[in-house]
Amino acid sequence: MKFIKLLFVCAFVSSCNTPKAVYDYDDTVSFNNYKTYQLFPDFQSGLSQLDETRLINSLRNKMEKEGFSTSEEPGIYVNAYSREFMDRNRSSIGVGIGGGGRSGGVGVSGGIPIENNSVILEVTIDFIDVTEDSLIWQAVVESKFNANASPEQRRAMFDKIVDKALEGYPPND
Repeated sequence: MKFIKLLFVCAFVSSCNTPKAVYDYDDTVSFNNYKTYQLFPDFQSGLSQLDETRLINSLRNKMEKEGFSTSEEPGIYVNAYSREFMDRNRSSIGVGIGGGGRSGGVGVSGGIPIENNSVILEVTIDFIDVTEDSLIWQAVVESKFNANASPEQRRAMFDKIVDKALEGYPPND
């Protein structure tokens, strides 16, 4: 029984740190036609230069694994931009003391916050049809962001974000 409780707690804690993604796409597009890409000419992610380089490297590696190649005349442009926001903590543990008798009762309670507010990094990745100049696919991924993370941890975070984003490409109808 203790093992099951421990397993549940570990699964819950690890699930809180995985990126979450939302996908949208143009359902009139045949995604099998796209095999070449290039970064959007005005690529500005909003990240620091080092983090932007990590994001670009993660994108290039994952696109190559998905069968895409870079080209001077690409089928799609890949764009990415980001924003940071605070996730307000709404979790707390309630502590209470109470008593009662036949003709009355007294109670005292309070809440203790479980965790501090955390910074969330939201990365949006767009695929844009070059010839039509139109957005054909988009992924929005949210992940906890640690500003004090080491370069290796940041690289791993961007790899996870890009992996999660491209799980939804090509879209399955």
